[in-house]
Parts: sequence; structure tokens; C-alpha cells
Amino acid sequence: MELLECAAYLRAHDNYLLVTHQRPDGDTLGSASALCHALRRLGKTAHLYKNPEITEMFVPFISPYYAPEGFVPETCVSVDVAENKLLALGFEGKISLKLDHHVPRGEQPENAVIWTHSAACGELVLALIDALVGGPDKTEADLLYIAVSTDTGCFCYANTNSATFRAAARLCDAGADLPLLNKIFFRTKSPARLALEGMVCSSLRSYRDHAINIAVITLDMLRRAGVTEDDCSDLASLAGQVRGNRVAITVRELSVDPPRSKVSLRTDGGVDASQVCARFGGGGHKMASGCELDLPPDETADAVRRAVEEAVSYTHLRAHETGA
Repeated sequence: MELLECAAYLRAHDNYLLVTHQRPDGDTLGSASALCHALRRLGKTAHLYKNPEITEMFVPFISPYYAPEGFVPETCVSVDVAENKLLALGFEGKISLKLDHHVPRGEQPENAVIWTHSAACGELVLALIDALVGGPDKTEADLLYIAVSTDTGCFCYANTNSATFRAAARLCDAGADLPLLNKIFFRTKSPARLALEGMVCSSLRSYRDHAINIAVITLDMLRRAGVTEDDCSDLASLAGQVRGNRVAITVRELSVDPPRSKVSLRTDGGVDASQVCARFGGGGHKMASGCELDLPPDETADAVRRAVEEAVSYTHLRAHETGA
């Protein structure tokens, strides 16, 4: 579906429920809430599915869009959800329209707009709001800035491109409160988060002359640090800060019995992260992907590291160090 077709579809339907993904981040929440606000400006009834895993950091921005008790939607729209199995916990409806920027996986709805060239789904939603109501207002600009900035690590990740900066400039012009939002999402850390970072950094594992770096985060570490979910955003960036890094593997323990671990894989593009994660039932983008394994964290780290090493030669991993 082309963008203008999608806008026409949204104008023709009503009673919307916007649905985010499991363990929701700023992109899925900001994008869905911005679209919800724009649909309301268009005169539509629109609400956000109350994802049970939303963390407190996002609540002030998105709680005005929660669906009221007993709301029965006619049109369910997923935002930034790669496949149905990743839809927010508890959601049982049928997705009528999908808006996303990931490589499609699994069964897809009949109606979908997928911009795999975009760094964040927020860029797609910005263009859709342009088509629907002529551009974002101040509220939508704030929400979309949260979406775009968090999915690019405040424009530091390798997925950032010129279109991302053009989108950010548009949001600035529309009134996005950069000082406030940057302070909240990028320049404030709790003492517990700093304690956790110390544990993670002191236990980093490096391979191939620091080309591959692994951070393992156990439930015991989280308990000792005293963190909440608000403190756990962007942990995947820590391993990639080692000088010489080309592949960063972050493993977070989800449960002990049965064992389950979540993997966040970040690369410089020399290794296709989505292909590696696909081997374990996951996926995402070429330079940023994820998966979950039914293994303890140490075994998970070893399995993913072996898959990475199979995907690229040692010579290639060292190429940037020697200038080759």
C-alpha cells in the first residue's frame, strides 16, 4: 500500500485502536500516540491499546491516548511491530493495517505500509500525518521526536541518515521541545542505572581483538543494582562502545526456570545482524536485530557469538583496524 492509499484508508474508517509491540520502546509508543492524536484531529475516534509493559518514563506522554474500559474497536492498526507474535501482550484482535519499518516476517495483514529504508517508524508516521492533516502540531512533534530520537540513539546509531535529520528538523520547526525531551530520555540516569552500567562494563567479554564484545546482564545483576524497567533502556549500546568494536552482543536474562534470554545484536554492517538473529527465530535490521533463546545467558552468548563468527571471517573483522 502506498502512503496516499493509506491516508485514504484511514479517512474511510473509524473507531481505531493503535497497537504497539512487546517491551515497547520510544518508537512504537511515540509513533502510535502521534498517529492517534492526528486521527483525533481528523475527527476520528482513536485510542491506544494499553500495553501492560509500558514503563513509567513514557506514561506522561502517552496516557492521554489509552483506550477506555470496554472500548470495542472497528479498525486495529499495528505500529512498529515486525510480526504478529510481537504484538503487545493481551491484545487479541485482528490487525487491519500495519505501519512498520522492519523487514516483514511471518504472516502479514492485507493492508500495510513498510518503509525499511527509514531509521524509525516515526518517519513513516510523520509522512502519514502530512498526508492526513497537513503536518504535525506541537503535541505530535514531541511524540514523533521521542520516536525518531530514541530509535537512533539520539541520532548516533548507524541507521541515522539524511532523511532522519530532515524529519528531526521538521519536528523542531513544529515545536518539539528538544531540551526537555533530550534531558528526559538521554541525559538523565538514576543511581541504580549507573550501578548497573558499572556491573555490565566490569564484566564485558571481548573476542577477536575487541572486534566482538559481549555484555551479559543477569537477573541477579538487575536485583543488586535495584533497577526498574525505566533504567534498562539502551543497555545494548554499552558493549559497542569498546574501541575496535564491530559486533556488540547484549544478552539479558529474562527467566531462570525455565531459562530464557533476550539478545540485542548491533553491528557496523559487516555482519548482517538480521540474518544472524533469524537463525534463532528473531530478526530486525541489518545493523540492529534481536532474538530470544530458551537458554541461560552464558550459553546464549556463546551460541550467538559462534553464529556471528560463522557469518564473517576474522580477517574482515580486523579490516577496519588495519585500514584494509
